[in-house]
Amino acid sequence: MDAATGDLAFLPLGGTGEIGINLNLYRCDGKWLAVDCGIGFGGAEMPEVEIMLADPSFIAERRADLLGLVITHAHEDHLGGVHWLWRQLRCPVYASPFAAAVLRRKLAEAQLLNEVPLHVVPLGGSLTLGPFALRFLPVSHSVPEAQALAIETRLGRIVHTGDWKLDDTPLIGPATDASLFQALGDAGVLALVCDSTNAMVEGSVGSEATVRESLAELVAELSGRVAVTCFSSNVARIESIALAARDAGRSVALVGRSLRNIDAAARACGYLTEVPPFLSEDDLDDVPDDNLLMIITGSQGEPRSALARVAADQHRNLALGEGDTVIFSSRVIPGNERAISLVEDNLVRRGVRVITADDRLTHVSGHPARDDLRKLYGWVRPRIAIPVHGEWRHLTAHAELAQSLGVRSVLLENGDVLALAPGRPDVVDSAPVGRLAIDGARLLPLAGPVMAARRRIGFNGVVLASVAVNQQGRVVGAPRISAPGLFDADEPEAARVQTEFVSLLGEIPPALARADSDEYAESARAALRRALGRRLQKRPLVDVHILKV
Repeated sequence: MDAATGDLAFLPLGGTGEIGINLNLYRCDGKWLAVDCGIGFGGAEMPEVEIMLADPSFIAERRADLLGLVITHAHEDHLGGVHWLWRQLRCPVYASPFAAAVLRRKLAEAQLLNEVPLHVVPLGGSLTLGPFALRFLPVSHSVPEAQALAIETRLGRIVHTGDWKLDDTPLIGPATDASLFQALGDAGVLALVCDSTNAMVEGSVGSEATVRESLAELVAELSGRVAVTCFSSNVARIESIALAARDAGRSVALVGRSLRNIDAAARACGYLTEVPPFLSEDDLDDVPDDNLLMIITGSQGEPRSALARVAADQHRNLALGEGDTVIFSSRVIPGNERAISLVEDNLVRRGVRVITADDRLTHVSGHPARDDLRKLYGWVRPRIAIPVHGEWRHLTAHAELAQSLGVRSVLLENGDVLALAPGRPDVVDSAPVGRLAIDGARLLPLAGPVMAARRRIGFNGVVLASVAVNQQGRVVGAPRISAPGLFDADEPEAARVQTEFVSLLGEIPPALARADSDEYAESARAALRRALGRRLQKRPLVDVHILKV
């Protein structure tokens, strides 16, 4: 797997063929560089897990040669995994001032702030880590201080875009500078590792400035309480919402922890200077409805978000109803459609008016559409294109576009080792990849036995039985059976299952019970499975507790 002598290779462990979970590796002369470390969401297809991470085991085993982790920007799918995975990586972390401010809060909560060597890199700065000379290229995106990377090595130059867009009026931060990328193209670029999120969208994405104008017009029309949900890290959007509220005579409150954290990080870095301090959730009842606007978390329908709890009438500080309005100032991340629809339905059921980007101009994307991609390829003129950050349909559309521009494209999956130089770029190996699920304060392999059992329980249920056995190995009394989600204890089916179970227990040799063997317990579990299978036509997870009396 590891080259004994000099080569240059790219290896995605997460974020290729999917949205989120970004974790990318570069290898040069036996040394490794990591770019981004983010989270992803389980969505409707994986209800057993809310948040996922890429399994870093491959690079953790090589951390003696891992020179650093570079963060391109402060979105959760690019830095949200750092505080979860750093103990396995044990390397320096490099980030812009804003991304570092966001990270510090996460590290402090994880009691890692004094342990992680976090280095702040100024916008447009440079950094050398072993064989990698890095130059940071400010780009427009939906979060402050997003930066692409120019990675210089003795074997070639790579441009790693991170997330980016073209916006002449980004409101916060500089516009993407064509001259920087043109200069790199003039010097020669071996590979462009590029965002594919909007590769299926024709044209160009709109400017953040147009959303500011539209939101101002929209908020001015509304009465009653107004709540606007957006991506918490979109500081320019938060500012636009706050300014629209100010112009409409409304005070602004933040509802949701992630928004408060971003607000603090933004102000610490010199942003939001034109916006007065936001109200807290405790201030909501002190402001008349027609003078209140709330910025609230939950644009993706996250079940535990503030907006989802409001929609279900379960929020302790906030209620919305007839005459109120919720504005979705965000896009739908693929996989979250059902969750968002549920939140919208719950709001409408309560009499709330819901306005989305389908109704008014409430959002523009932070990712490049096809015309934007064409411009970048014209500037950089790479030898090969490596589409990342997208599902397979996005990667394929990106690859076809690159091919139409005369650029050879290489489609990868997570775990593919792409040797870039020397020689013709080609996939030469594969690395083990996997997913970790965040479960409370611990990490569990998504493909491991705990999560497998949880999936099985979710589909087929769980049945627990307690059986009392005397010294002669005979069952005493009636077994107690609990089957939450399958049947109630007082329904006829429960009695039939119990009768069948008792009959099958009678077929187990008493000698097994007298010997206090695991074999008796397994025989009892098999009996319970058979009793359930005959009656319910299901295969739930079962367990039997043996009580000696």
